[in-house]
Amino acid sequence: MALYESQIPPDAQHYLVCGTEDCEKSCQFYCNDCHQQMCEQCRNEHQKNKKTENHEVVHYKQRKRQLPVEKCKIHSTKDIDLLCEECQIPLCYKCATTKEHRGHVFTDLEMVFAEKVTLCHEEIAKIRNHLEPTSQNLKKEIAADVKEIKKIMEDLRKAMKAEAESLKNLVDTVTSDNIKQTNKIEQSILKTLNGQNQEIDAYMNYLNDLVKTFYGYLSPSNIEQLTFALKSEDLIIRPIPKTSKPVPPVFTAGQYSKEDVAKLLGKITVPNTEPENRKIKTIETASIQLKHAVKQRKYGVKQTLSLSSSVTKVREYKVPGVDRVYHISLGKSDRLWVSDDSGNLIQTDVQGNQLQKIQTNGLFEGYHTVTQEGDLIYTDRDNRFIIKITPDNTITKFINTNNKIPLSIHSSHINGDILVGMMNNGEGNVTRYNKTGTELQDIQRDNKEEVLYIFPLYITENINGDILVSDFRKNAVVVVNKLGQHRFSYTGQVPVFNPYGICSDVLGHILVCGFYSDTVDLLDQDGQFLSLLLTKQQGLQYPSSLCVDDENNLILGQRNTNTVTVYKYLQ
Repeated sequence: MALYESQIPPDAQHYLVCGTEDCEKSCQFYCNDCHQQMCEQCRNEHQKNKKTENHEVVHYKQRKRQLPVEKCKIHSTKDIDLLCEECQIPLCYKCATTKEHRGHVFTDLEMVFAEKVTLCHEEIAKIRNHLEPTSQNLKKEIAADVKEIKKIMEDLRKAMKAEAESLKNLVDTVTSDNIKQTNKIEQSILKTLNGQNQEIDAYMNYLNDLVKTFYGYLSPSNIEQLTFALKSEDLIIRPIPKTSKPVPPVFTAGQYSKEDVAKLLGKITVPNTEPENRKIKTIETASIQLKHAVKQRKYGVKQTLSLSSSVTKVREYKVPGVDRVYHISLGKSDRLWVSDDSGNLIQTDVQGNQLQKIQTNGLFEGYHTVTQEGDLIYTDRDNRFIIKITPDNTITKFINTNNKIPLSIHSSHINGDILVGMMNNGEGNVTRYNKTGTELQDIQRDNKEEVLYIFPLYITENINGDILVSDFRKNAVVVVNKLGQHRFSYTGQVPVFNPYGICSDVLGHILVCGFYSDTVDLLDQDGQFLSLLLTKQQGLQYPSSLCVDDENNLILGQRNTNTVTVYKYLQ
């Protein structure tokens, strides 16, 4: 990350050499008095020499940093090597004798510098060992809180909908009861009206019969019949039956408001309490826990990972369908995608059984990768596309690289971004895309406008977000931070270094294949050479591809065979 750029030694790409004249052995020690790098043999001779036997010789990492040499502006022949405690300014010993500084206390500037270097290292350790990991843990906690809050809010929405549904059902029940009551009232009123109607019908029949009788009286057949009619009670006409007008029911609308409904349905509130601060370990607490961890290691409790003193071969197996192994991508469930230089892309399990085969136009570059979702992504260099195949075998042309030839590709395990190494008109570049294929970043030149890449053959990412590229034609591993700023380049331990496959592990180590030197070189995340992890002596010949699996094993492929070899190098 950009935070550490100033701490990278300027010679990060070279191993340390003994500073004794005509000695080219590896440096392990440092004389704080002479400020000289030494191998073990030269250290022994240095301590036997009567002139230097009392010199302080320490391991190189524990060395005192040499004070930069600077001449005094007043006394041009004298070096600035003292610090005036009263004035807090650096000066030479001659300045210390002037009346301006008479009676003042002076400190060896080299000692001050050494104290500041120690302080800087302590602060770097705090940042790397505590502040950064703690910040990462906070990010994880926040992400977990986001997930939990989303679930809680979804549950609240479901509860609200369920309560509303319950109220709707209750409203439907009350409405149904009211309608039933209305139906009964209607039936009762209609029954009364129908009875009245039947009475009127009977009365009208009675009137019709009476009219006929009266017509009979108008033409009597004899006097006796007329006399009878005159005396008959039938001449008294019955009155019209009484009927009543029905009284219809009246619906009284309910009296309610939005607030009344809200009371029925409840409401959501945020408790009026102060948010609880996240618990963060202080540096002091972290230091105590670190000491406790050291004790645990002493008594055999589970340790953290570190480099093993030796590399052990775990297993090896052949990959059917390819003649040689130029690139390996680790997929889900320890399944591998392996490619050769003839466009054959094979999926295999850890026993070497072929599961799938895809014909591509890829050659000897690192042209395929597997995403966090398990999608296979590979370059179509002839048609300038990135192809994606999902686990259900849906194939899509995912990204159009236009006129640039896509060579290498890597799916980030940090954020899912896709890094593509490309080439166009004799220059290379690295382009970053997000998961959906939108271009986010294009990296081509350093801050001096110098070309960073020519032929980005393999590409990967370190745990700190650095982008690592094996550039075969630059004969170097080119490393930039996530902002695209050049951090360092590694040019190997041989006169002409030809880097091929590259990967990193959980400790930030950088592992790269030296194709013609028959080595796997191991660097720390700042480019400092650590060791040749594998060499010709272990049977290496043209190593071309590697990756680290979920069990922190190194998986290696070579040009001259279709055998994949698995090594254990961390403990």
